[in-house]
Amino acid sequence: NRKTFILNIIFFPTGLPFPATPTTFRDIRAVNGQGQQRRRITSIQPPTGLQEWLRTFQSWSGPEKLLALDELIDSCEPTQVKHMMQVIEPQFQRDFISLLPRELALHVLSFLEPKDLLQAAQTCRYWRILAEDNLLWREKCKEEGIDEPLHIKRRKVIKPGFTHSPWKSAYIRQHRIDTNWRRGDLKSPKVLKGHDDHVITCLQFCGNCIVSGSDDNTLKVWSAVTGKCLRTLVGHTGGVWSSQMRDNIIISGSTDRTLKVWNAESGECIHTLYGHTSTVRCMHLHEKRVVSGSRDATLRVWDIETGQCLHVLMGHVAAVRCVQYDGRRVVSGAYDFMVKVWDPETETCLHTLQGHTNRVYSLQFDGIHVVSGSLDTSIRVWDVETGNCIHTLTGHQSLTSGMELKDNILVSGNADSTVKIWDIKTGQCLQTLQGPHKHQSAVTCLQFNKNFVITSSDDGTVKLWDLRTGEFIRNLVTLESGGSGGVVWRIRASNTKLVCAVGSRNGTEETKLLVLDFDVDMK
Repeated sequence: NRKTFILNIIFFPTGLPFPATPTTFRDIRAVNGQGQQRRRITSIQPPTGLQEWLRTFQSWSGPEKLLALDELIDSCEPTQVKHMMQVIEPQFQRDFISLLPRELALHVLSFLEPKDLLQAAQTCRYWRILAEDNLLWREKCKEEGIDEPLHIKRRKVIKPGFTHSPWKSAYIRQHRIDTNWRRGDLKSPKVLKGHDDHVITCLQFCGNCIVSGSDDNTLKVWSAVTGKCLRTLVGHTGGVWSSQMRDNIIISGSTDRTLKVWNAESGECIHTLYGHTSTVRCMHLHEKRVVSGSRDATLRVWDIETGQCLHVLMGHVAAVRCVQYDGRRVVSGAYDFMVKVWDPETETCLHTLQGHTNRVYSLQFDGIHVVSGSLDTSIRVWDVETGNCIHTLTGHQSLTSGMELKDNILVSGNADSTVKIWDIKTGQCLQTLQGPHKHQSAVTCLQFNKNFVITSSDDGTVKLWDLRTGEFIRNLVTLESGGSGGVVWRIRASNTKLVCAVGSRNGTEETKLLVLDFDVDMK
């Protein structure tokens, strides 16, 4: 028990209730430096026989003394018990932390929650010094998944004896950012207009760079900071329906049956990858290789540096709709109701995962588990090594179009307008994001982190939910045309920004990107 451990170290640092030498409460007060601090009663003479009574008490065994004290307390009036408390309580309000070696004191404080650590810093000067320890806050940030505060180059002295902790600043900054997401003022978003009245089919967001792909045959590269369109990538002769991005490289797939590799900074098309005989509908980039899936029922593995097709994976008998690749295994889902696991190097299908009774639209793969979502309303969890179905997750009423998996937590979005949170180890549905604030139409996209789930819908809204409780927090975006044609097609979020691709198919909402900023100024 953490609390018990802390209390034992604070109050009994030697492993004993009190130092071994003192044998009476008077001795303990002397050790604590409080021997002369208590005002003694001098207005009356000690009663006759007091010393003899005390000698008798001292002669009793420990259990006999406790029994005598129980009887004494029971026979006391309230004012007398209050007097006892006034004498005894100060001994247990002693700052034992200050008596500990610094390393042990920091170890004790490391068991506190960050909010309690911040409160402890207000106790006294010495506790404030301890609570500014940079390594202590580094561990707190590590527990919360907060990255290294690179924006703070070195520690600085704020007062003589006090050193500012960059890791503490990073923690406080993240706490304020989370608060902004939950209840900060929603400032007017940056509006990035482009692609005319066409559909934004795919969206990438990396660093301060946004890439949108459209059925107008182009991709656009935007600055997330200024909102300006930096360049338009022109070259495809059909609509762009899939894309990936890493660092300065963009990969796009089109109805023109090709993939293109682009330099994001210059806008140059580095390679055009030929081979597919129908629309390139999905892809997954891992390091220097990208795997593409096509309506021609094949998958191809490409080297993006040379532009060469390294491998062709054949086995599906209908369009490939989704693909995942971890550098070792390729997992694909198709309209033939099948999920396949491939060894790309040998071009062999290791497992065909059979069980779905309709088209497979979405996949997640963590190297151990394959999770597939289908038009048959179910989600299946598979073991990638054996090909066995571990769990069938039921509860949705329609197509599962989007999923995200982190550790054992899966979040799924469905055309039935609901979002569900699952534990894939147990197969249990932990939460269903619904209620009076639920989406009114199909869920189009989702993303989650350790605190929040962000969802978008055909109803023209973007909603924020609490991951742990499943409670609705608030709407981040509400299109005026929502319900009459306005749609949020795609969302991508970083720690501080949310990018939404919005528009309509009936002209009620102009095609554009909205960029919302939740960052804080730590000056």
